[in-house]
Amino acid sequence: MTDSVLYEQDDRIVKITLNRPDTRNALSGDIIEGLVDSLNKADKDKNVGCVILTGAGKSFSSGGNLQEIKDMTTKDNMSLTELEDWYRFGIQKIPLTMNSIDVPIVAAVNGHAIGAGNDLCTMCDIRIAAEDAKFSESFLRIGIIPGDGGSWFLPKIIGLARANEMILTCDVLDSQKALDWGLVSKVVTNDELLDEAYRTANKIASQPPEASRRAKRLLRMSQNVSLDKALEMAASQQSILQQLDDHREAIDALLEKREANYTNS
Repeated sequence: MTDSVLYEQDDRIVKITLNRPDTRNALSGDIIEGLVDSLNKADKDKNVGCVILTGAGKSFSSGGNLQEIKDMTTKDNMSLTELEDWYRFGIQKIPLTMNSIDVPIVAAVNGHAIGAGNDLCTMCDIRIAAEDAKFSESFLRIGIIPGDGGSWFLPKIIGLARANEMILTCDVLDSQKALDWGLVSKVVTNDELLDEAYRTANKIASQPPEASRRAKRLLRMSQNVSLDKALEMAASQQSILQQLDDHREAIDALLEKREANYTNS
């Protein structure tokens, strides 16, 4: 981790903060590396039940660093191969990581989520927006396309027609329209944003931890397979979960009308 990305753990919840408010948390190299490292750290720690992702200052993320993008073909004179590798070994590490980890992620979207910043939101499992949040797929405004997986994630959330509209028009959605379109699940006041994110994260973290992670994994994998394959995967995962102490503890707690005490075993 670096100072550009903060990692704070409170019991079973980790808050990851993009910490470059001077650039509106543009996704430069230091933030990319710090974010990927932080996500992997949280995923490997089985005591972590949920991650909250947010941005320091007035923006969630303004997307790519425009000066860095311009320098690629002017100051740095990068070749086609070098440009391709910059994406593959740079910003594309974020969607590949986000789509492979099992720990649930809640996005607390403050201010602007623009371009790659909007795409970063779509990689999270649940998105909560502050009233002042703004969302835009603004890539065409600078003559490029979503290179970080937005064309894959966005239609899964808001549908192909609305994804086309966002990408092709570069329109900015306010928080209410984002809610109406299903891009976010809740809008709260700016002051309530983190409190609401923690309330949601606490609900997630209160569930049996291994079951929560396997539920997320099953949801992700089921999107790209047939029903019979999804049911086969569910049966396989279920057989593992029903052998765990936490499964028996969950049933006992319900029957005895008490809070469960999970041991992640």
